[in-house]
Amino acid sequence: MASAGGHWVQLSRLVAAFDGFDVQCVTTIKGARAPCGGRPVAIVRDGSQTDPMALVIMFAQLLFIVLKFRPSTIVTTGAAPGVFAVRLGKLLGARTVWIDSIANSEELSLSGRLVRKHVDLCLTQWPHLTDAYPDVQCFGSVI
Repeated sequence: MASAGGHWVQLSRLVAAFDGFDVQCVTTIKGARAPCGGRPVAIVRDGSQTDPMALVIMFAQLLFIVLKFRPSTIVTTGAAPGVFAVRLGKLLGARTVWIDSIANSEELSLSGRLVRKHVDLCLTQWPHLTDAYPDVQCFGSVI
């Protein structure tokens, strides 16, 4: 699960980690092609805190996808759709991994701060951020 732009690019760079798994990719990019797995990409509406109605629609779309696919693990690079996806996934017993965008070098993203206490693994791509967020780990960067 990844929003458009750098979020999608960073998730796409992790495709080798998903080899051998039944993968459902979800993004906000219309016409996106799946970087892995045999399923077509599921598209959800993008949203942010400045557009609450879009968030409601996105939530409903993600709820449908998560209920239909029943993932055992959700990996996201953010942003807002990732927040909803990992929260929904946790309710259904999925393991969840949040990978904060490399664009956030000074602090975790707002989305990362919102979910870090609710995911099984929260990663930053900046080692120094683990000092400020002891529950966040860094295993390097994807770019």
